[in-house]
Amino acid sequence: MNDLELNEDGVLYVVATPIGNLEDITFRAIKVLEGVDCIAAEDTRHTLKLLNHFNISKPLISYYRHNEDDKSDFLIQKLLNGESIALVSDAGTPGICDPGQAIIYKCIQNGIKIVPIPGACAMINALICSGLDTNKFKFMGFLSINKKIRKQELEEIKKSDVTIILYEAPHKLKDTLKDLASALENRRITIARELTKIHEEFVRGTANELLQVFDNPKGEFVLIIEKTDKTQDEEKLILQELTLEQHYQYYLKKGFSKNEIIKRIAKDRNVNKNEIYKKFV
Repeated sequence: MNDLELNEDGVLYVVATPIGNLEDITFRAIKVLEGVDCIAAEDTRHTLKLLNHFNISKPLISYYRHNEDDKSDFLIQKLLNGESIALVSDAGTPGICDPGQAIIYKCIQNGIKIVPIPGACAMINALICSGLDTNKFKFMGFLSINKKIRKQELEEIKKSDVTIILYEAPHKLKDTLKDLASALENRRITIARELTKIHEEFVRGTANELLQVFDNPKGEFVLIIEKTDKTQDEEKLILQELTLEQHYQYYLKKGFSKNEIIKRIAKDRNVNKNEIYKKFV
């Protein structure tokens, strides 16, 4: 970045900050934080630690989720008066499950220039190390706590033909894994925990397998969920159209034992295996 761009009046810089390891901050981000008139921070105490680490001293303005609308108007006025502002969240990229959307929208309405300063983003780093398809993906943030909406979201994940990315808090992780286990059966999931921090780890498995691993979850979690296998889904729909006898013969020709056939039919039709067993005793 040249000095002319840094000193340009009335610019909002959307600055990505480290998600754990402070060395992940970019040279450009440091230069911007040193050059702006003030910094709008999600948590001023948290940001102050970052600034102190890099010997940066700037006025801090609290800008978090519950004061976003009121503070946006205050910041817009400063920008219209020619001041430059850096917007930061506690970690990662502002606006991605963090405050930022409101002021960015108002900047656009007021013709104020917005400059992104790229950097760390937890969901992207989790995705590239997941081992799952990275060509197409959908970020869904945190699942809703509203039961009706959550059910719809789980159904969307179940039917998704692209990789799904979720964030989750440690105290909600087990409930989310239980819901995913019910919805996805044996779909693969990668959990990224504490990215770029000392205890960073990637754990891979089905939702049920992961439930056994995270008995007492701690840290920041990103869940990467495998897309649906449409071939298997289409096969299941075809099998459900068969009579029970036809369904049985289908697996018998594939060489499965009687008990295994009964288990598979029950799974295909979403019924208790005892119901199927009674038909073939």
